[in-house]
This record gives sequence, structure tokens and C-alpha cells, in this order.
Amino acid sequence: MDNVNELSSSLSFASSSYLSNGSSSNHVSASASSQPVPSIEIYLSLNKLSGSLERLLLEPEYDYTDAEIIVESNTVGVNRCILAARSQFFQDLFKPGNDDSIKEGKPKYLMSDLVPHGRVGYEAFKVILNYLYTGKLQPSPREVSTCVDDHCAHDACGPAINYAVELMYASATFQMKELVQLVQRRLSNFVEKAFIEDVIPILVVAFHFQLSQLLSHCIQRVARSDLDSVAIEKELPPEVANDIKSLRLKSQERDESSMMEMEPVEDKRIRRIHKALDSDDVELVELLLKESDITLDDAYALHYAVAYCDPKVVKEVLGLGLASINLCNARGHTVLHVAARRKHPAVMVPLLNKGASASEITVDGQTAVAICRRLTRPKDFYENTKQGQESNKDRMCIDLLEREMRRNSMSGNSSIISEVIADDLNVRLDYLENRVAFARLLFPAEAKLAMEMAADSTSMHSGLSASRGSSGNLREVDLNETPSGRTKRLQARMQALRKTVEMGRRFFPHCSEVLDKFLDDEMDMADFILEKGTPEEQRNKKTRFLELKDDVQKAFCKDMAENKRSVLSSSSSSSSSPKEGVTHKIRKR
Repeated sequence: MDNVNELSSSLSFASSSYLSNGSSSNHVSASASSQPVPSIEIYLSLNKLSGSLERLLLEPEYDYTDAEIIVESNTVGVNRCILAARSQFFQDLFKPGNDDSIKEGKPKYLMSDLVPHGRVGYEAFKVILNYLYTGKLQPSPREVSTCVDDHCAHDACGPAINYAVELMYASATFQMKELVQLVQRRLSNFVEKAFIEDVIPILVVAFHFQLSQLLSHCIQRVARSDLDSVAIEKELPPEVANDIKSLRLKSQERDESSMMEMEPVEDKRIRRIHKALDSDDVELVELLLKESDITLDDAYALHYAVAYCDPKVVKEVLGLGLASINLCNARGHTVLHVAARRKHPAVMVPLLNKGASASEITVDGQTAVAICRRLTRPKDFYENTKQGQESNKDRMCIDLLEREMRRNSMSGNSSIISEVIADDLNVRLDYLENRVAFARLLFPAEAKLAMEMAADSTSMHSGLSASRGSSGNLREVDLNETPSGRTKRLQARMQALRKTVEMGRRFFPHCSEVLDKFLDDEMDMADFILEKGTPEEQRNKKTRFLELKDDVQKAFCKDMAENKRSVLSSSSSSSSSPKEGVTHKIRKR
């Protein structure tokens, strides 16, 4: 944690006041010997002044703010006089005439407008703001500067890097030169330790603010890494991508035995497939495959789609049935490893459903869940999700991967519907309809994923709506429909619903257990509609429903606790940190 808190070393108000006029730290160091050393009384006075200004931020009774800056979903009050005195950027921003659009109330500014090139989160801005007021740099907030991998030293994981990058975007934009130099040193320490993908945001911020030394360091690291040219072109500015290609070409020319990764013609055909995927045109991909001897696996098309395309395109590529689901690319990464970095449940679930192995490891010894954990902040993972609201995607992805690794030992009879259900087709359909309906009510995000994977082309009707006599009622009679046709339709419907329930049990077992118990207790769901019955019956049903919601919340908590204990017992074998100075050889075809 010493490395994490390097940024937290306090800078005195006195030294920062010297630096805020634009002088470099080296100049301050050189001139310090020629100036009288401040007395202890001066230090105490400055420290008292710093503490007094900090009260403007911390204590509500000292709220004399005259402007507001909106960061993420938070509104932060600021004193324009203090910010303008400490930063040339804010002095220019707050000049008379720049806020003519404000007719009444305090001027409001969006952080996304103030820092157009990058993201600055709420926690990072609060640290920056405290520094502007007090001249002291607060410790890095653990909830946004560490990951949820218990075996990580947090000296180069994704959240630690992203937090420092946010500080750089803010301090460089707000022209806080002394803070830029401090954060630049911290980012430079990350470059050799981090996974190569995590160096990309450091390189991008260095490019935007022309931090030449840091930029050169990042370019050298990427050039000697095994990061493929596709990722370099997609994720880096063209000027930087060209510099990296030139360095790699020179390195290959020095090594007479080195070969190009692929022939120019093959490279051109693969690029056409990638461009078709960028356009969401899977039909064109099929046509390009027929016109050449390139396969989806040759182009690593599924890897590309998982990394850069819409989830719908990923499903369509999987639907072609032409890609190997556990194929490793030139860097030794499967599509699930790539999906773990993207952290999107709608991308991850179809891969798992098609048989992607969660136990595969990279050449660095990482599983998909280890990758996902090293990229997830505690703030996101432990974020409280209220019942009926969409679950946090970061936690959902980790849960999906961890459950998949343990699926064989915990699923058991996942495809068996409760034995108390009768064999009658309509009764079974009623059960499944109502089960899916309650899943959508209580677990909207999880139910949506299960339904998308189970029956993309089937419109899922709510069992509660059906029992109310809506157009989706299974018992409605179509006079033009033959008995065999009706049976076939209902069987297809039941198959889609059953697949949804199976997906739910596979990926969301804690949700499923609560629903199983509730539906076993309440067999006649038509009588459970809250609006039906006498006032007393309606009150009883409402009470029962509130009890169900309480049971659901307890089940969530219990499952998360058990899940964490299980992960702690097995994570030592599935989690690994990169070793400093390790480079990997590019695989040639």
C-alpha cells in the first residue's frame, strides 16, 4: 500500500503557493537555498489557514459556495474566488461574461464539459478540490483506487491506474503544474508493472497533455509488448500508433530471423472482416468468408466482436457456428478473457451459454474472473442495489464467472421443474409463465439476461398479465387453429420458458431458490393478483408479497456472503499478478 499512497504524501500550503504561479518544482528546489527558511510560526499559521479553508468544504454551516460543478450524479458547491486564486483555468472560466447564460441561481458547470478529453470521477474531484482549498493532498480513496482481488498489491491494477489517470486529467486541465508533476511520476511507476492493456489509458492522457517523457515511456513499453496491431489501431491516436509501428519495424529489421505476423493479402482480408463487424454487418462477414480461404478463427473475429462490437453482433457471430469458442488468440487470450476486460453481462452470458470455459488461463496465469476482479473497484462491487432495480454490472460479471466455475458442483437438478407440478400442459405453462413474471418483477436485470439467452426470438409475456385476460392469455381460442397446431405452439412456448428458467438457475441460483419456494407455496397464481378479492384478502396478499420481497433481500445477502467465502478459498489458485519486466513472445502463424 506504500505505492498506492505515494500520491497521498502531503504538500504544504507554502510550497504549493510557490508552485501555483507556474514555476517548476526543480526551480523551487534550486532557489530554496537562497531564501530564508520560514519559521515555525509561519508553518503553524499556514497550517491553521489550511484547516480554516477546509471547513468551507466539510462543515454545512460554512456553506458560502457561489457556484456548482456537477460530477457524475453529484452536485459539488465551490467558492469561485478560491478556485480562481489557485488556478488560471478557473480564473479564466469565472471571468465576468462567461456565465451570461445563467439567469438565476448559482452558475452550474458540467465536469464533462470542463474536462472534454477524459473522465474525472466524483472521488478524484473531491481530492483535487481539497488540494485547491488546503494545499494538502488527501490519501487515495480505497473504494476507487484499489480492486476487489484480495491477492492484488494494488500497485498496478486497473482501478489504481484509472484513479491516477483521473487526477492527471483534472490537474492538467486545471493547470495545477505541481500536481501534474507528482501524478506523472506516479503514472510512470505504473508503466512497467501494469498489464499492457492498462498502460493504454496512461499513454492516452500523456498524449493529450503532451507529457513527453511519460508518453515516450509508454510508447516504448507498448512497442516491445505482444499487444496486437488491431488493438493499437483501435485504442490509440493515429500518431501514436504510427510511432509504435515504426519502432516495431526497426526492431524486426535488426532481427534478421524475425517474420511479419501475416502476409499482406491475408492481412487485408482480415481487416475487411473487422470492418464488416464494425458496421454490424454479419451477412457481409459471411460473404467475405465464402470469397476467401480466411476463417473466423483466422481473423479472430469472435475476439474482435467481443472486444469492440455491440452484444447483438456477438450473438450473431456465435449463431454462425463457425468460431471456436475456446480458441486462444496470438496473446493466449480466449474470448472469455476478452469479455472479462469489457465487463458487459450481455456479452459474457452468450459466451458461457455456448460453452466458453471459465477455467482457461492466460499466459500470465489469469482466469477470466481474476481479470474481472482486478478491473473492478470496491465502490462498484459493493454498491447497494435496491430490490427491483438493475443490478451492478461489475458485480454481475464477477458473479457469473464465479458461478460458472462452480456450476457442476452446485447445479445438480437445474433442468428439473418442481415435482409438484402436474403433467397437464396448461398447468406447466401457467407455472413457467408466472415464474418468469415474478423473476422479471423481483430481479429485472437478471431475468432480462436469462430471457435474452433462452429465447431471443420469443416475446416473453407476463404470467400475471395473461391471468388478467390480456391478449397474451394462453387459454384464448383461435377458431382457425387446429388442435395439433395449438399443441405445437404451446409446446414451443413452454420450451422457451423452460430454457429461461434453466438459464436463471444456472447463472442466478439465489434468485431461483426464492422463486421456487414461493411458487411451491402459492400454486394458484391467478388468485394471487393483488387487485382481486375482498379488501381483507387484498391486504393479506399484499402482506405476503412484502414478505416475499424481504425473503428475496435476505437471500441476496446470504448468497453474496457464501459466494465470498467460496471465492476466498479458491482465489489463490485462480488469481495472479504480473511480474515486473516480463515480456511475452508474439505467436506467429
